[in-house]
Amino acid sequence: MELTLPVAAAVLGAALLHAAWNTLVKASGDKELETYAVAAGSGLLALLMIPVLPAPAPASWPWLAGSAAVHILYFVFLAGAYRYGELSYVYPVMRGGGPMIVAASGAAVFAEALNGGQWLGVLLVCGGIVAFASGAHDRRATLFALGNAAVIGAYTLIDAQGARASAAPLSYTLWFFAANALLILAMGTLKRGVSVPRHLARHWGRALLGGAFSVGSYGIALWAMTRAPVALVAVLRETSVIFGAVLAALVLREKLTRRRLVATGAVLAGLVLLKI
Repeated sequence: MELTLPVAAAVLGAALLHAAWNTLVKASGDKELETYAVAAGSGLLALLMIPVLPAPAPASWPWLAGSAAVHILYFVFLAGAYRYGELSYVYPVMRGGGPMIVAASGAAVFAEALNGGQWLGVLLVCGGIVAFASGAHDRRATLFALGNAAVIGAYTLIDAQGARASAAPLSYTLWFFAANALLILAMGTLKRGVSVPRHLARHWGRALLGGAFSVGSYGIALWAMTRAPVALVAVLRETSVIFGAVLAALVLREKLTRRRLVATGAVLAGLVLLKI
């Protein structure tokens, strides 16, 4: 498998969508409720599309269940990270560590070994992503972000296996979002009670928008992982940090510092080495 230009372009589009829904969460008044809203929006959209598509192959069902379980931690850590830290800090910390885990595990899990130039590109991209995180920050934000980096690496490996076993990456994605929404909303209702449906009723439009961005972003990424090395797709998707920095500056008025501009250069150099 090779990372072709059309696949790379699609994954860059997915990166933009991912940065967009994370910006919606960070911009909200209650980060935890907003994560539940995005999960609900993505689940509803998935349920509307599932009936017109073939079901994923049974071999992928255990991967679906495992991914939905792991994603509970993802949303818990995501809300915690955004509660205590800026988007432009916690987002790159979360997104920079996952691809390194995937790249290090790729040879063993998928028999997809990277060459020396590709490894250098991976290191530059991940190093540049982490370099976006600058300044003094609440230690709790850092801990939540690092925890989520490990979770991201885990669910990427799980879903790459599931998408390949499914014989229908889009169906796998939709079934995942439907199952994930049920679990997340059940957990949220137990924790926050009636505030969850009240928030959904007030902000249903934002929930659907965030859900659409989330489904589109992850669906494209899983499709790409059936056509290109998983490690390279995972690394390329995390260029969402560049989009996130721009959106944080434009929407949230966070500073786009010189350090982050240099980090962008490192990411772009890494992409050149990956032959994007």
